[in-house]
Amino acid sequence: MSHIESSEIVDPIEGPVRDEPVAPGAVEVPRLARHEITLADGHLVGVTVAGEGIPLVVVHGFSAEGFLYAQSLSRLVGMGFRVIAIDTAGHGATQGLPLSGQAMNDYAELLGRCIDELGIERFVLAGHSMGGQLVTRLAAQWPERTMAVILIDAIVGDTWDRMVYLFRVAPPLLGMVGALLVVDSLTIPPAFSDPRQATKLMRLAVPTVAGHLVQPWRLMGPMMSILRTRSSRYALDAIREGEIPVIALHGSRDIAVPHRTSVDAVRRTEGTLVTIQRGGHSWPLTDPETLPAIMAEMLDGPLGDGIRRSLRAAGVRTRTPSIDQIRSACYDPDARVFDLDPVDARRKVVGRHRKPRYRWTVEHPRPTGSAPPTPNGRERTDRRSPTTAGGRKARPAKLDVVDGDA
Repeated sequence: MSHIESSEIVDPIEGPVRDEPVAPGAVEVPRLARHEITLADGHLVGVTVAGEGIPLVVVHGFSAEGFLYAQSLSRLVGMGFRVIAIDTAGHGATQGLPLSGQAMNDYAELLGRCIDELGIERFVLAGHSMGGQLVTRLAAQWPERTMAVILIDAIVGDTWDRMVYLFRVAPPLLGMVGALLVVDSLTIPPAFSDPRQATKLMRLAVPTVAGHLVQPWRLMGPMMSILRTRSSRYALDAIREGEIPVIALHGSRDIAVPHRTSVDAVRRTEGTLVTIQRGGHSWPLTDPETLPAIMAEMLDGPLGDGIRRSLRAAGVRTRTPSIDQIRSACYDPDARVFDLDPVDARRKVVGRHRKPRYRWTVEHPRPTGSAPPTPNGRERTDRRSPTTAGGRKARPAKLDVVDGDA
């Protein structure tokens, strides 16, 4: 049985302040609770929790930790999600794996055990970079429990698999990718265009960087696991067979993990590709507004469809389920994740949110192995959304939830 070793209630993470806020008046900003929990086998895991509603399990990228995404996570709460950001092995507050467990499946298995011990039965999975590889493996293992998969510049797809083969033959190439990630990380803080946002982001990043400086060897395990990674196509094919909606988000200027990797992923899974124009590998950290805006748009599409289908499978037939119905469908009755909620969950701050910095396009590449479109146009599976997205929609989407009796 897991128990809480320690916890810390963190003040709200506010977005950049503009002279003329986009949203007039007060904007509710939730608190995020950081915890260190001990699993049944004694493994210490770092977890950040906020909100109430559909479980959204977020897994960070290599060398990061869940709380680095705090600004975006706080905005996702307002869409009807309970956000659960889990630190992977050897990152943040989570202990590393033993030397006998350095394969990517071992990292995914630890995440799965944490989800189980938190009492989460159905969930949306979101993973950035290396985290995308892990959530892909979890979804392939638990198709009946996964509502949807959000891949963010994820290291999956045929192109990435071929890169891993090259890394095995010439390991220094992996070091080059690491160097590109470092260069990308130096461009994350928008120091000139938005110095206040840069200051907030640096405040979040300092503990993470300090931890790596003190214990740099902790990153060797994840790096070696990448070299030992089995091809991702098997997990992606299993996701397609399980009919799980996949939404792949990728920066058009991501050099370390090429945009082509997400194209491959959505072709294998018959998913949705969202290209963030001019975005690098760490665009979710550069601008905390873009990811929530895209998620809001996807709630009107494949993300919302996947959530509703999963709820129906759990016996929830209403279009606007109550919090009690969501709890019954998505959590164990005595789920331990409820014990991790912030004591003071919400407070109001005046107009902090702004429009997304990035623009994006949405398309559905032709599935792998499918026939090309016919000249007469009767079949067209390679289609692009009629408009370029990026904050144009007048009505922001959110998951329809009504308060229960509790």
